[in-house]
Amino acid sequence: MTGYEHLKHVVEKAKAAQCVWEKEIERMRRMKFATICVHGAYTATEAVRNNHGSIIEPVYSSTAQAYADSDWLEAALAYQIPAWAYSRIANPTVGYLEILLAMLEGYRSPFKTSACCTSSGMAAIKAATEPFLVDTKPHEKKNIVAMAQCYGGTYRQFDVRYGQERNIEVRWVKDASNLEEWAEKIDRDTRFVYGEFPTNPGIQIFDIQKVAGLVHARGVPLIVDSTIATPALLRPLEHGADVVVQSLTKTLTSSGRIIGGAIISREKIMTSIGCEEMREDFAGWVKLWPYRDGGPSFSAENAAHTLDSIKTLRMKADTLSQSALRIAEFLEGHGAVGEVSYLGLESDPLHGLAKKYMRLVDSGENRYGHLLSFTVKGGASTARRVLDRLWLVFRATDLGRIKSIATIPSITTHHQQGEDARKAAGIPHNMIRLCVGAEDTDDLIKELEHALQAA
Repeated sequence: MTGYEHLKHVVEKAKAAQCVWEKEIERMRRMKFATICVHGAYTATEAVRNNHGSIIEPVYSSTAQAYADSDWLEAALAYQIPAWAYSRIANPTVGYLEILLAMLEGYRSPFKTSACCTSSGMAAIKAATEPFLVDTKPHEKKNIVAMAQCYGGTYRQFDVRYGQERNIEVRWVKDASNLEEWAEKIDRDTRFVYGEFPTNPGIQIFDIQKVAGLVHARGVPLIVDSTIATPALLRPLEHGADVVVQSLTKTLTSSGRIIGGAIISREKIMTSIGCEEMREDFAGWVKLWPYRDGGPSFSAENAAHTLDSIKTLRMKADTLSQSALRIAEFLEGHGAVGEVSYLGLESDPLHGLAKKYMRLVDSGENRYGHLLSFTVKGGASTARRVLDRLWLVFRATDLGRIKSIATIPSITTHHQQGEDARKAAGIPHNMIRLCVGAEDTDDLIKELEHALQAA
């Protein structure tokens, strides 16, 4: 026998079991968003069949999987049957999370979706972008197009790791609301286009549908980081994005106990780079090959924390958004505050565009997330004094927590990108970024009122 013909009996048995499970997953996909958050791929049938009836996803805290005989072992390592084999390659707990994320980002969409979890949000950005930067011929020109207002770590990855170290041209879009600027920067040498919705900390957005139209006309993929919105408020894939990046560290795991990331892709992404398998199922291809070889694996323990947190995602997105709007309205009316950036404010120049995209899933009501920023009158030293008077709100660089957190981005998250880049991103020294948690809104307003007495 040649090839894997001797494994036919193993493959057929594994496929039959997989078919049963896929039918259950497809049935779950037809449920409402909140139900999917709670159950995902871990149905009661799956619990009894494979996990001794455990009602919560078990933590497979093991490096490797054992097999009944050499045929099953060979079939698994040859990717002939579904298996996890080794936790750098895959893990059952992580697998439950990946299927859940694919369900949520592809909620009620007609196309298939897949996901791959990584060790951090930055690892997810790297895994989502590097495959498009391979050389297809000697000495070719390559460029990437991205929003200048992106997260500081993303800026460094593109500007330093890709731009300075690999001589890939990075073209920054300074006004993301200007479609002409996007169009001017995309050409035949562009490998991918990247945006955040909304950005951290400037709370900027862009018209995903229109930018996707521009991008796809050039045969280029659109990658969107929607960490702040989460699929409870926005699902970029349904608006034309090819790949979504999530920092699992942030809103999706609001407990603050893990570092992680994920890429989620739709089938048949737009690109001329790579093989047909990569274009057909990008996240799945990344997991099978670059992920396996690069090793940015996500632990089973961290996956379990994330699964637990996502179970209440829709409720949190609703509650935190309503609290953030009240706080933004309070800040907007305070004499010591300059500008307030929050998409829910009618005075925000991007409010109309945000109304188009940001809606609480299954309700149709507009919700604008938990993150806002504001400037303090009096300059950088006054902003520091205000930040230092906080007691209930934590001073930290983190966000997306169930606890409220504040920072000054110019001296923390965006310090390393330099003054010129901060100006381009609209991050002044007197800006405070506030991530609104689940504390009582009245208590948070009293806290801010006390802190602003230092201004």
